[in-house]
Formats: sequence, C-alpha cells, structure tokens
Amino acid sequence: MTKHYTAQDIGGVNPITAMPFTAGGEIDEVSFVRLLEHLSASGAQGTTLFGIASEFPKLHDQERDRLAQMFVSTLAGSPLYRAMSVTDHSTELAVKRARYYARLGVDALMLLPPFFLSPNPQAIQEHIFAVLEAVDIPVMVQYAPGETGLAITPEQLAAVAARYPHAVFKIECNPPVDYTCDFLRLAPQASVLNGYAGLYMLQMLAAGGKGVMPGCSFTDVYVRIYQHWQRGETAQAEALHQALLPYIQRWMTHCEYIIQVEKTILKRRGIIATDYCRKPGWPLSSDDSQLIDHFIRDLL
Repeated sequence: MTKHYTAQDIGGVNPITAMPFTAGGEIDEVSFVRLLEHLSASGAQGTTLFGIASEFPKLHDQERDRLAQMFVSTLAGSPLYRAMSVTDHSTELAVKRARYYARLGVDALMLLPPFFLSPNPQAIQEHIFAVLEAVDIPVMVQYAPGETGLAITPEQLAAVAARYPHAVFKIECNPPVDYTCDFLRLAPQASVLNGYAGLYMLQMLAAGGKGVMPGCSFTDVYVRIYQHWQRGETAQAEALHQALLPYIQRWMTHCEYIIQVEKTILKRRGIIATDYCRKPGWPLSSDDSQLIDHFIRDLL
C-alpha cells in the first residue's frame, strides 16, 4: 500500500536530483536511472527533481515530462519520498503542473515562487496559495531570496503555515538561522528544511529544522552527519560537518559552480557517464579538479 505523506513526514536528507547529460548535451536516461538507484540506496529520506541543482531552466517541456514519469516509476517502491518542483512563473500553469505531478504519484511538491519581472507581494502570495489549494500532498514552499531577489518576511511565511497545514518550508536565505528562529516562534508547528548545500545544516537542526536539501553527489556524507545528529552524537556530527565545510563554502559562491562540481563528483564516482552541464555553465580550473580529488579521498 502506498504511503500518504504528511508535512511532518518530509524531513531528513532530501537531495536535489542532478540532471545527467550526454557529452552532446542530450538527456542521459541510463545515467539518470543509475543516479536514482544510487540515491535510493544512500540512506537518504527523500529526493527532489527539478530544483535549481537539476538545471531546471535548461530543460525542454517534453524532456521535463519524460523525466517526471521516469522519476516516479524508477523510485516506485523505494524508501525515498519523491518530490518534484513546480517552477512556472504563471499561476495558472503552476496549478496545472502541480495537479499533473500529483496525479503522476509524487509524494510531495516543491514550489519556487514566481520572480520574473518582479510581481508584487500580493500576486506572489496568491500564486503560493493557489498551488497549495490545488493539491493535498505536502508542498515545500521555497524561500531563496539570493536566487530570486524576492524577500518574504517571517510573518508572511507564518501566515502560509497557519492557513495550510500541508505546507513545508525550504528556507534558503543566507544566513537562514535567525530567520528560521523568528519564523518558528510565529509558527511552531511548521516543518522547515534548509538547502544551501547544508552550510548551516547543524545550526538549522538545532533551531528546530527537520532536515537538509543539498545536492546529490555526496548524499552519503549528509546522511552520516544526520545519523550522528539523530543518535545524539553531537561531537561526531560537528567534526564531519567541519571537515565538509571548507569545500562547500568555496563551491557555494555561485550556483553554477557547485552544480558543475557536483556533476564532476558524480562522474568520478562512476554514477553518471559525463559531467556535462548545459550552457551557460561554469568551467572548472585545474585547482578545482585537484580539490575535488582531495574531497573524494578525504570524505567519500
């Protein structure tokens, strides 16, 4: 029997699925399936497709539909909860896509609020409400002001939490901890996740967050940190996070940078066939290549 997930079930380590391409820039379906199988066995709690780390703006609509179907079918029976992101800037299209993904059988959605051409706050709020009202599965409302240029106050987010119990909140302002504390004071019942490569993973868990949504090339490192945290092994969790921190602090200086690094790690681990990113992208230097080698040797 298929589990029906609630907002409280969406937590733990929930990596964003990368998008494997061939050396010619076409979708590599074989690598995509292999990556999903790797994530299914990683110890993570869930995975999300069509996040920023999935290079969603660089996908054709037909590719997106095909990938959505493959994602749901490949992970059927997996221990992971399956989430897909709704990224349309039109409210009407976002509602249609949310309903379509729910019919496909995803366990949860993620929602990137519209930001193209700077819609006013009321229009953004109406967009979020419309998608939340369109489905009854959990919806992770994404707050990424660095990427979108859109500021939402903790009070505005708390209003969403009060109105929609199936909303989950992915908070990615930088830094996110004080904002999250303010939000959870206003909405203590809310479930909060944090992305941003897990830079603030332990601080966010300590503040009341439920999990982390990093990239997917070294999911096992985040799983180990999370398991230490769950067992109360704070020193071990902090030591491993401190070992990870210098790498992700450098790579997270630009989204395209860490997307390329994650792809290169996936290729070097033998999980995907190439590390091609659709252009425009971020070419890695020889120093970057050496750092990735050190990372794989020291942490994987």
